[in-house]
Amino acid sequence: MTRKLLWVGVIICLGGCSLAPKYTRPAAPVPAAWPSGPAYKEPPATGPAHLTAEVKWRQFFTDPRLQKIIDTSLQNNRDLKLAALNVEKARALYRIQRAELLPRLETGVTASKQRVMISGSTGLVTLQQFGVNLGITSWELDFFGRIRSLKDKALEEYFATDQARKSAQILLVSEVANAYLTLASDRENLRLAQSTLESQQAAYKVIERRVEVGFAHELDLRQVQTRVDSARVDVARYTSQVAQDENALNLLAGSPVPADLMPQELSAIKPLPDVSPGMSSDVLLRRPDILQAENLLKAANANIGAARAAFFPRIALTTAFGSASGQLSGLFAPGSTVWSYAPQLVLPVFDARTWSALKATKVDREVAVAQYEKAIQGAFREVADALAQRGTLGDQLAAQQSLLEATAKTYKLSNARYEKGIDIYLNVLDAQRSLYAAQQGLIAIRLARLSNQVRLYAVLGGGA
Repeated sequence: MTRKLLWVGVIICLGGCSLAPKYTRPAAPVPAAWPSGPAYKEPPATGPAHLTAEVKWRQFFTDPRLQKIIDTSLQNNRDLKLAALNVEKARALYRIQRAELLPRLETGVTASKQRVMISGSTGLVTLQQFGVNLGITSWELDFFGRIRSLKDKALEEYFATDQARKSAQILLVSEVANAYLTLASDRENLRLAQSTLESQQAAYKVIERRVEVGFAHELDLRQVQTRVDSARVDVARYTSQVAQDENALNLLAGSPVPADLMPQELSAIKPLPDVSPGMSSDVLLRRPDILQAENLLKAANANIGAARAAFFPRIALTTAFGSASGQLSGLFAPGSTVWSYAPQLVLPVFDARTWSALKATKVDREVAVAQYEKAIQGAFREVADALAQRGTLGDQLAAQQSLLEATAKTYKLSNARYEKGIDIYLNVLDAQRSLYAAQQGLIAIRLARLSNQVRLYAVLGGGA
């Protein structure tokens, strides 16, 4: 009889209804297409958004040394480890909540012995009892889906935590790539500053000899000295910056990066492939952070079902089956079987807290909707900004290259005119200063272009 009742309870519990509202994904509060205008140049490719979530990071970051550093960071970075541990914790909490749907079987062994006075007897007697039982204690039959709603909430929170881990991984990969590119850029700037310092020191010695023999004024010597000192300042500054970049890369990698994996110059790094967001902004819905926000919205939606179920009766079942005897030797003898069956029905009559709790869950869902919509809007702006920057970086690079060539020719001509005695040295210094600034500007734009490709790859969802 007890076994039949148990199976009936299991069937009823597993077939219980859910009072959670039907989930409907909110409409994306952003335009269906990407922005257009002078900054964006030509519209995005009409094909699907390739080189984003479907492509692994190894296929995007093809530089061998950078790949090894990213591999190290994925294994050793502490922030990513914390994100992975949070996923494991969320999975365990989900399993705990899911287990509430199943009965908890417990077994017990009892033994008692006491000496008491029995009414009608002439003296004290000794009573003893032994028992063994297997049973279920306070198992709630989930008729109205309260436990199931809480289980669904825990599941969505687990999914959200996993999406947060994916977001952390994409962020880590992009940060390592940017730190790698920044280090290469600063090392190139350091070499440029060192080269400029050497050329200015050589010019100082030439001018110094010319002053000694009366072919140049001391003003020329003092002017070139300002360029020497300025170059020394840049060498010291970039030396410090390179050291800081190395420290940042070591922190992201989670362990010291070997010297042979450090980048040398920005120009030596393999170019990155272009990415395309496609025509539709729906590609944003595949971003892990937006999927995380949607999972949290689903969790809030499921929590409403649990709050609604609190208005309905709760049915709990306690049952036990075992053996009892006054003698230990007769514990499993025929006729020693005992059983108990105690269902309990709790019907809420009035509890003002349940109404407030239901209202709080509905507000939580509205908060989750707002957060989901805000995540989409933020993602749309990130992609639009990256596209706007990409649309103008090509022109900036071409213009900067042309500027560099022009300033190089100007410096060469100014230096030749000074050596022939038909121009003052101040013009040479101005030309050299412009050339140095143009060289630094070209390095900065090349870095911005590579960083923009990394940024666009990350904001479109990246790849695991």
